[in-house]
Amino acid sequence: MSNYFVSLAGTPAGSQLALLLALFAAVMHAIFGALQKGRHDPWLSRGAIDFSYGLMAAPFALFVVPWPEPHMWLLFVGMLAIHVIYKITQGMAYSHGAYTVVYPVVRGLGPLVTVIAAGFVFGETFALAQWGGVLLLTLSILALAGVNLSRETKINRGELRLALLWACLGGIMVAAYTTYDAYGIRATADPFTFLAWFFFIDGMVVFPWFALLRWRRMDDRPTLGPLMTRGFIGGIVAFLSFGSIMMATRLDSVGEAAVLRETSPVFAALIGYFFLKETVGPTRGMLMGLIALGAVFVEFGG
Repeated sequence: MSNYFVSLAGTPAGSQLALLLALFAAVMHAIFGALQKGRHDPWLSRGAIDFSYGLMAAPFALFVVPWPEPHMWLLFVGMLAIHVIYKITQGMAYSHGAYTVVYPVVRGLGPLVTVIAAGFVFGETFALAQWGGVLLLTLSILALAGVNLSRETKINRGELRLALLWACLGGIMVAAYTTYDAYGIRATADPFTFLAWFFFIDGMVVFPWFALLRWRRMDDRPTLGPLMTRGFIGGIVAFLSFGSIMMATRLDSVGEAAVLRETSPVFAALIGYFFLKETVGPTRGMLMGLIALGAVFVEFGG
Protein backbone atom coordinates (compact mmCIF):
# COMPACT_ATOMS: atom_id res chain seq x y z
CA MET A 1 0.00 0.00 0.00
CA SER A 2 2.87 2.39 0.75
CA ASN A 3 4.28 1.98 -2.74
CA TYR A 4 0.85 2.63 -4.22
CA PHE A 5 0.43 5.90 -2.33
CA VAL A 6 3.94 7.06 -3.16
CA SER A 7 3.37 6.29 -6.85
CA LEU A 8 0.33 8.62 -6.90
CA ALA A 9 2.30 11.68 -5.75
CA GLY A 10 2.28 14.43 -8.36
CA THR A 11 -0.31 12.71 -10.58
CA PRO A 12 -3.90 13.83 -11.34
CA ALA A 13 -5.19 10.82 -9.43
CA GLY A 14 -3.01 11.81 -6.49
CA SER A 15 -4.40 15.36 -6.58
CA GLN A 16 -7.97 14.08 -6.50
CA LEU A 17 -7.20 11.73 -3.64
CA ALA A 18 -5.45 14.57 -1.76
CA LEU A 19 -8.58 16.71 -2.16
CA LEU A 20 -10.79 14.01 -0.65
CA LEU A 21 -8.32 13.32 2.16
CA ALA A 22 -8.08 17.02 3.08
CA LEU A 23 -11.86 17.44 3.23
CA PHE A 24 -12.19 14.26 5.26
CA ALA A 25 -9.52 15.60 7.62
CA ALA A 26 -11.58 18.79 8.01
CA VAL A 27 -14.60 16.83 9.23
CA MET A 28 -12.49 14.69 11.56
CA HIS A 29 -10.62 17.69 12.98
CA ALA A 30 -13.86 19.46 13.84
CA ILE A 31 -14.99 16.35 15.72
CA PHE A 32 -11.60 16.15 17.43
CA GLY A 33 -11.84 19.75 18.62
CA ALA A 34 -15.30 19.17 20.05
CA LEU A 35 -14.09 16.07 21.90
CA GLN A 36 -11.27 18.02 23.53
CA LYS A 37 -13.57 20.91 24.48
CA GLY A 38 -16.40 18.70 25.77
CA ARG A 39 -17.52 18.37 29.39
CA HIS A 40 -14.13 17.17 30.66
CA ASP A 41 -11.17 19.37 31.54
CA PRO A 42 -9.41 20.00 28.17
CA TRP A 43 -6.02 19.00 29.61
CA LEU A 44 -7.38 15.67 30.81
CA SER A 45 -9.15 15.08 27.51
CA ARG A 46 -5.92 15.79 25.63
CA GLY A 47 -3.98 13.39 27.83
CA ALA A 48 -6.56 10.64 27.42
CA ILE A 49 -6.63 11.10 23.65
CA ASP A 50 -2.83 11.11 23.34
CA PHE A 51 -2.44 8.01 25.52
CA SER A 52 -5.07 6.19 23.49
CA TYR A 53 -3.56 6.85 20.08
CA GLY A 54 -0.03 6.28 21.38
CA LEU A 55 -1.02 2.88 22.73
CA MET A 56 -2.85 1.97 19.53
CA ALA A 57 0.11 3.04 17.37
CA ALA A 58 2.72 1.13 19.39
CA PRO A 59 2.35 -2.31 17.75
CA PHE A 60 2.30 -0.77 14.27
CA ALA A 61 5.41 1.30 14.95
CA LEU A 62 7.34 -1.51 16.62
CA PHE A 63 6.29 -4.53 14.59
CA VAL A 64 4.50 -3.63 11.33
CA VAL A 65 5.99 -0.67 9.45
CA PRO A 66 9.69 -0.37 8.55
CA TRP A 67 11.73 1.33 11.24
CA PRO A 68 12.64 4.99 10.61
CA GLU A 69 15.85 5.84 8.82
CA PRO A 70 18.59 7.30 11.09
CA HIS A 71 17.98 10.88 9.96
CA MET A 72 14.32 10.65 11.01
CA TRP A 73 15.04 10.54 14.75
CA LEU A 74 16.16 14.17 14.87
CA LEU A 75 13.05 15.13 12.87
CA PHE A 76 10.89 13.33 15.43
CA VAL A 77 12.49 15.36 18.24
CA GLY A 78 11.55 18.60 16.46
CA MET A 79 8.09 17.24 15.71
CA LEU A 80 7.48 16.42 19.36
CA ALA A 81 8.56 19.89 20.50
CA ILE A 82 6.30 21.66 17.99
CA HIS A 83 3.28 19.53 18.85
CA VAL A 84 3.74 19.97 22.60
CA ILE A 85 3.78 23.76 22.15
CA TYR A 86 0.71 23.54 19.90
CA LYS A 87 -1.20 21.49 22.47
CA ILE A 88 -0.34 23.95 25.22
CA THR A 89 -1.68 26.87 23.17
CA GLN A 90 -4.81 24.90 22.29
CA GLY A 91 -5.43 23.84 25.86
CA MET A 92 -4.94 27.37 27.19
CA ALA A 93 -7.28 28.80 24.55
CA TYR A 94 -9.99 26.27 25.40
CA SER A 95 -9.51 26.93 29.12
CA HIS A 96 -10.22 30.65 28.71
CA GLY A 97 -12.73 30.86 25.84
CA ALA A 98 -15.79 29.32 24.23
CA TYR A 99 -15.19 26.57 21.69
CA THR A 100 -17.02 28.34 18.84
CA VAL A 101 -14.96 31.51 19.40
CA VAL A 102 -11.56 29.95 19.97
CA TYR A 103 -11.67 27.20 17.35
CA PRO A 104 -12.30 29.46 14.30
CA VAL A 105 -9.48 31.82 15.31
CA VAL A 106 -7.00 28.96 15.56
CA ARG A 107 -8.09 27.43 12.28
CA GLY A 108 -8.50 30.80 10.52
CA LEU A 109 -4.91 31.91 10.99
CA GLY A 110 -3.43 28.50 10.20
CA PRO A 111 -3.98 28.30 6.43
CA LEU A 112 -2.67 31.77 5.59
CA VAL A 113 0.56 31.22 7.52
CA THR A 114 0.92 27.68 6.14
CA VAL A 115 0.60 28.84 2.52
CA ILE A 116 3.33 31.43 3.11
CA ALA A 117 5.56 28.89 4.88
CA ALA A 118 5.01 26.27 2.15
CA GLY A 119 6.20 28.82 -0.39
CA PHE A 120 9.52 29.15 1.42
CA VAL A 121 10.00 25.49 2.37
CA PHE A 122 8.61 23.68 -0.67
CA GLY A 123 8.72 26.39 -3.32
CA GLU A 124 4.94 26.24 -3.84
CA THR A 125 3.24 29.12 -5.63
CA PHE A 126 -0.39 30.21 -5.72
CA ALA A 127 -2.22 31.92 -8.56
CA LEU A 128 -4.02 35.22 -7.91
CA ALA A 129 -7.42 33.51 -7.71
CA GLN A 130 -6.03 31.05 -5.17
CA TRP A 131 -4.68 33.86 -2.99
CA GLY A 132 -8.11 35.44 -3.19
CA GLY A 133 -9.58 32.15 -2.00
CA VAL A 134 -7.13 31.97 0.90
CA LEU A 135 -8.02 35.49 2.02
CA LEU A 136 -11.75 34.88 1.59
CA LEU A 137 -11.59 31.68 3.62
CA THR A 138 -9.39 33.20 6.34
CA LEU A 139 -11.45 36.38 6.75
CA SER A 140 -14.70 34.41 6.73
CA ILE A 141 -13.45 32.08 9.45
CA LEU A 142 -12.33 35.01 11.59
CA ALA A 143 -15.68 36.74 10.96
CA LEU A 144 -17.39 33.55 12.11
CA ALA A 145 -15.44 33.80 15.36
CA GLY A 146 -16.61 37.42 15.69
CA VAL A 147 -20.24 36.46 15.18
CA ASN A 148 -19.92 33.68 17.75
CA LEU A 149 -18.32 36.13 20.16
CA SER A 150 -21.15 38.65 19.77
CA ARG A 151 -23.57 35.99 20.94
CA GLU A 152 -21.74 35.39 24.20
CA THR A 153 -23.95 36.86 26.91
CA LYS A 154 -21.40 36.66 29.72
CA ILE A 155 -18.00 37.96 28.66
CA ASN A 156 -15.05 38.37 30.96
CA ARG A 157 -12.85 40.67 28.89
CA GLY A 158 -9.68 39.58 30.66
CA GLU A 159 -10.45 35.94 29.93
CA LEU A 160 -11.42 36.83 26.37
CA ARG A 161 -8.10 38.57 25.70
CA LEU A 162 -6.22 35.57 27.02
CA ALA A 163 -8.33 33.17 24.95
CA LEU A 164 -7.77 35.15 21.75
CA LEU A 165 -4.04 35.51 22.42
CA TRP A 166 -3.63 31.79 22.93
CA ALA A 167 -5.85 31.09 19.91
CA CYS A 168 -3.63 33.31 17.69
CA LEU A 169 -0.54 31.53 18.95
CA GLY A 170 -2.34 28.25 18.28
CA GLY A 171 -2.99 29.30 14.68
CA ILE A 172 0.72 29.98 14.19
CA MET A 173 1.56 26.59 15.66
CA VAL A 174 -0.94 24.91 13.31
CA ALA A 175 1.04 26.34 10.41
CA ALA A 176 4.31 25.28 12.06
CA TYR A 177 3.34 21.66 12.60
CA THR A 178 1.61 21.34 9.23
CA THR A 179 4.70 22.55 7.35
CA TYR A 180 7.19 20.66 9.52
CA ASP A 181 5.26 17.39 9.44
CA ALA A 182 4.76 17.67 5.67
CA TYR A 183 8.53 17.89 5.40
CA GLY A 184 8.89 14.92 7.75
CA ILE A 185 6.51 12.61 5.90
CA ARG A 186 8.35 13.40 2.66
CA ALA A 187 11.73 12.68 4.27
CA THR A 188 11.04 8.97 4.78
CA ALA A 189 10.59 6.29 2.13
CA ASP A 190 7.45 4.88 3.75
CA PRO A 191 4.84 7.48 4.79
CA PHE A 192 3.20 4.98 7.15
CA THR A 193 6.48 4.76 9.07
CA PHE A 194 6.24 8.47 9.79
CA LEU A 195 2.58 8.24 10.83
CA ALA A 196 3.01 5.21 13.09
CA TRP A 197 6.04 6.63 14.88
CA PHE A 198 4.49 10.09 15.09
CA PHE A 199 1.45 8.76 16.95
CA PHE A 200 3.58 6.45 19.11
CA ILE A 201 6.06 9.15 20.20
CA ASP A 202 3.62 12.06 20.38
CA GLY A 203 1.05 9.98 22.22
CA MET A 204 3.21 8.43 24.90
CA VAL A 205 5.92 10.92 25.83
CA VAL A 206 4.41 14.08 27.39
CA PHE A 207 0.71 14.75 27.76
CA PRO A 208 -0.57 11.47 29.27
CA TRP A 209 1.80 11.94 32.23
CA PHE A 210 0.95 15.62 32.61
CA ALA A 211 -2.77 14.74 32.56
CA LEU A 212 -2.26 11.97 35.11
CA LEU A 213 -0.45 14.35 37.45
CA ARG A 214 -3.22 16.94 37.03
CA TRP A 215 -5.90 14.32 37.66
CA ARG A 216 -4.20 13.09 40.85
CA ARG A 217 -4.03 16.65 42.22
CA MET A 218 -7.73 17.35 41.66
CA ASP A 219 -10.03 17.48 44.67
CA ASP A 220 -12.99 16.37 42.57
CA ARG A 221 -11.51 13.81 40.17
CA PRO A 222 -13.61 12.84 37.15
CA THR A 223 -14.40 9.17 36.71
CA LEU A 224 -11.76 7.54 34.54
CA GLY A 225 -14.17 5.33 32.59
CA PRO A 226 -16.00 8.08 30.64
CA LEU A 227 -12.77 10.07 30.27
CA MET A 228 -10.88 7.15 28.74
CA THR A 229 -13.85 6.31 26.53
CA ARG A 230 -13.66 9.84 25.15
CA GLY A 231 -9.91 9.38 24.81
CA PHE A 232 -10.33 6.18 22.82
CA ILE A 233 -12.83 7.79 20.45
CA GLY A 234 -10.58 10.82 20.15
CA GLY A 235 -7.62 8.59 19.36
CA ILE A 236 -9.47 7.00 16.45
CA VAL A 237 -10.54 10.44 15.19
CA ALA A 238 -6.96 11.70 15.51
CA PHE A 239 -5.68 8.82 13.38
CA LEU A 240 -8.21 9.65 10.69
CA SER A 241 -7.73 13.41 10.87
CA PHE A 242 -3.96 13.74 11.08
CA GLY A 243 -3.29 10.68 8.94
CA SER A 244 -5.53 12.01 6.18
CA ILE A 245 -4.01 15.49 6.06
CA MET A 246 -0.45 14.18 6.18
CA MET A 247 -1.11 11.79 3.29
CA ALA A 248 -2.69 14.68 1.39
CA THR A 249 0.48 16.76 1.85
CA ARG A 250 2.57 13.81 0.63
CA LEU A 251 0.44 13.43 -2.50
CA ASP A 252 -0.04 17.07 -3.51
CA SER A 253 0.45 20.73 -2.54
CA VAL A 254 0.98 21.35 1.18
CA GLY A 255 -0.67 24.78 0.97
CA GLU A 256 -3.78 23.55 -0.82
CA ALA A 257 -4.23 20.65 1.58
CA ALA A 258 -3.85 22.97 4.57
CA VAL A 259 -6.43 25.42 3.24
CA LEU A 260 -8.96 22.70 2.45
CA ARG A 261 -8.57 21.25 5.93
CA GLU A 262 -9.48 24.61 7.40
CA THR A 263 -13.02 24.27 6.14
CA SER A 264 -13.30 22.45 9.49
CA PRO A 265 -14.97 25.48 11.21
CA VAL A 266 -17.97 24.83 8.97
CA PHE A 267 -18.24 21.35 10.39
CA ALA A 268 -17.39 22.66 13.87
CA ALA A 269 -20.35 25.06 13.66
CA LEU A 270 -22.60 22.16 12.73
CA ILE A 271 -21.24 20.15 15.66
CA GLY A 272 -21.85 23.13 17.93
CA TYR A 273 -25.44 23.33 16.69
CA PHE A 274 -26.33 19.64 16.94
CA PHE A 275 -24.34 18.57 19.99
CA LEU A 276 -23.44 21.68 22.02
CA LYS A 277 -26.87 23.31 21.57
CA GLU A 278 -25.48 26.42 19.88
CA THR A 279 -27.52 28.29 17.27
CA VAL A 280 -26.71 28.73 13.57
CA GLY A 281 -28.47 31.71 11.97
CA PRO A 282 -28.41 33.24 8.48
CA THR A 283 -25.22 35.24 9.15
CA ARG A 284 -23.27 32.20 10.21
CA GLY A 285 -24.75 30.23 7.34
CA MET A 286 -23.57 32.87 4.88
CA LEU A 287 -20.07 32.86 6.38
CA MET A 288 -19.87 29.10 6.16
CA GLY A 289 -20.83 29.38 2.50
CA LEU A 290 -18.02 31.90 1.96
CA ILE A 291 -15.54 29.58 3.66
CA ALA A 292 -16.54 26.84 1.24
CA LEU A 293 -16.31 29.26 -1.70
CA GLY A 294 -12.79 30.26 -0.65
CA ALA A 295 -11.80 26.60 -0.61
CA VAL A 296 -13.19 26.19 -4.13
CA PHE A 297 -11.06 29.11 -5.37
CA VAL A 298 -7.96 27.57 -3.79
CA GLU A 299 -8.58 24.16 -5.30
CA PHE A 300 -9.64 25.19 -8.81
CA GLY A 301 -8.14 28.69 -9.22
CA GLY A 302 -4.62 27.52 -10.04
